[in-house]
Amino acid sequence: MADQSPAANAPKPVSSVKLVLLGEAAVGKSSLVLRFVNNDFQENKEPTIGAAFLTQKAHLPTRTIKFEIWDTAGQERFASLAPMYYRNAQAALVVYDVTKPSSLVKARHWVAELQRQASPGIVVAVAGNKVDLVDDSAAPSATPAEGAEGEADEEEGGRKVSREEAEKFAEEEGCLFFETSAKTGSNVAEVFTAIANAIPEAALKGRGQPAAGAASTGGAAQAGQRDDSNRVQLGRGDGVQKANEGCAC
Repeated sequence: MADQSPAANAPKPVSSVKLVLLGEAAVGKSSLVLRFVNNDFQENKEPTIGAAFLTQKAHLPTRTIKFEIWDTAGQERFASLAPMYYRNAQAALVVYDVTKPSSLVKARHWVAELQRQASPGIVVAVAGNKVDLVDDSAAPSATPAEGAEGEADEEEGGRKVSREEAEKFAEEEGCLFFETSAKTGSNVAEVFTAIANAIPEAALKGRGQPAAGAASTGGAAQAGQRDDSNRVQLGRGDGVQKANEGCAC
């Protein structure tokens, strides 16, 4: 017989968590978010301009985490904007491409920067994306094309970053580690669930309350939310350009 006690029927607390995605251009950050939010994948997506804002919930046994996700541009010209997006973030997902060694170098840079400048106690996860190309290196079309950056590495296909190397780096830096595929969905929900589980109770902002800084980036841009699973666009202001619908970096 089902438990009809008030405790069993009580709604789980909902806490908002600001999460920022960081990584080199074309590693698939936006594709990971699109898979997590809409369970969708699109080939040959346009690069993110500035940043994009999305929300999605992760349902845990005792609580629900509402992720307020800032998907940042990976192009070097936007790197100076990153602190506006990871400021006051409770979590960060740093993404690299398992077929592109330079992207792991950039991931190391972002982890070091978060440790120096982000909020104390921020939960950081490192994700090696595009493992589908390891199994099917003869399908270069599965890699989004975004200009000339890293094309020589990607054209050859196949793994270029060993799991052992990246996992050791993540462990040494106290980060969660996953290898993912936005194309197949492998480990995408798992990495966000692991992040949700790792957020300490003390860092949560209370039921139904937005995470600090999640609706604003130091006054530079505002985002209007449509619902729990849709991308919105950012208004221009202080050098932050409008977010691009369906972005690939």
